[in-house]
Amino acid sequence: MRRALAAAVLLAVLGCPAPKPPPFPAGFLWGAAVAGFQVDMGCPTLAAAECEDRNSDWYELIARRSEVPDLAANLTTDPVTSGPGHWELYEQDFDLAKNELGLNGFRFSLEWSRIFPTATDGIEGYDALKAKADPKALAKYHAMLAALKARGIKPLVTLHHYTLPTWIHDGIDCHNNFSTCTKRGWLDRTRIVDEIAKYAGFCAKEFGGEVDLWATQNEPFAVVLPGYLLPSAERLNPPAVGFQYDAAKAVMVAMIEAHARMYDAVKANDPGSTVGLVYSTSPVKGKTDSKVDQRAAANVFYLYNTAFLDAVAKGDIDPELDGTSVHRDDLAGRLDFVGINYYGRTTVTGTGSASLPTLSMLTTFDPTNIVLFEDYPKGLYEIALHIKDRYGLPSFVTETGAQVQTDSAAGASWLVRHATWIRRAIRDGADVRGFFYWTLMDNFEWNHGMGMQFGLYAVDKNDPQKKRVARAAVAKFLEITKANDVTAELEKQFPAPE
Repeated sequence: MRRALAAAVLLAVLGCPAPKPPPFPAGFLWGAAVAGFQVDMGCPTLAAAECEDRNSDWYELIARRSEVPDLAANLTTDPVTSGPGHWELYEQDFDLAKNELGLNGFRFSLEWSRIFPTATDGIEGYDALKAKADPKALAKYHAMLAALKARGIKPLVTLHHYTLPTWIHDGIDCHNNFSTCTKRGWLDRTRIVDEIAKYAGFCAKEFGGEVDLWATQNEPFAVVLPGYLLPSAERLNPPAVGFQYDAAKAVMVAMIEAHARMYDAVKANDPGSTVGLVYSTSPVKGKTDSKVDQRAAANVFYLYNTAFLDAVAKGDIDPELDGTSVHRDDLAGRLDFVGINYYGRTTVTGTGSASLPTLSMLTTFDPTNIVLFEDYPKGLYEIALHIKDRYGLPSFVTETGAQVQTDSAAGASWLVRHATWIRRAIRDGADVRGFFYWTLMDNFEWNHGMGMQFGLYAVDKNDPQKKRVARAAVAKFLEITKANDVTAELEKQFPAPE
């Protein structure tokens, strides 16, 4: 500090202005994010049985998609063969991340169903679990982590990114026979909390020497809402059953408890690690200034952005989602950072009567009249400040990005404008430590298959080697990472007004 001050004084005496400090802190992570199930499939030369994760509920859902009309509506090509094949091509992808994007961070997921393709019930202790784990999967993940380290890229590893092993969740059976299916996933609360915590602890022990940043779950409410309340052709998640209010609340509680026990397990097996949660966030506005619309906006903001995080940060859990919380010490303080996933602002229309009668926090808005994904970059700033003010925690932007299937250049504008607003959030006191763009290459976007594209790189579907083709955002991202800043030229090209 004294040397820096002396240098500034000397420059001032000599009539030279002191150098402007970078707006992003030293060590800020610039990265891209992927999820294993979304990028692994479609290997050019590896055998399908090695490339594909055939033991997850999402794979089963794809294989039997004709039984789920909302899924079949968008999966017009085979997502297994059309995927980008990252399981085989990860070295090439990491070269792009380092050499063409200048990234120093990369977010990816370990797949529970790859590591433990068969049940772990009754198996305790690292050695016994190691004997049960798939050695090829472990070797591949170690190789990926080594490849990142060799390139000077820091991993942020997600332990659960939507998918569940089929031995714990039969998504198709529960879709078709919700009241009688036996492998009920998140509804088998005691079992799944125990087993996913066991898995998390094993991974922390196995990979802890290579990983410092862990995320327990990705977007838990994006399991609850499209899985148990409002599945549709726009978005669904196994088991894709609608208006199951009691089930939705039960799943929310199970995922809260699972996060807390995963957090404890990672901390016990990888001391000194930093453990957070990746959460889908959105500012919410009422369609009008009317009281009913404003009340609806407040309720939806609470549901989307606050209820889950309050439980795992403060220990205040709202099991009925009615705005009434109870405190649990075993949940409190289980959050070192919040991963912010952000894709825009939500607009809601209020109602004068109950629309979802068993969830009183949800009784003042029309669930069929929600407008999502408004291009509103200031909202990322608002969410970062919300995390700072409500929880006093650091954050990472763990996902944000634009659809580019109809406008290949849209990602460049999205990247620059949202990074600009994060710089302003840091200026105003938010402790944001990284920015991970979604996503590195076009991937399997769940029930949209390869038809919804967010990639910094397109995947050439006509090339047997799945060649990556850079979009306009790549050059802009490199400009940002080189400067550790959104340069004046980029701000001029893609303005993000206050």
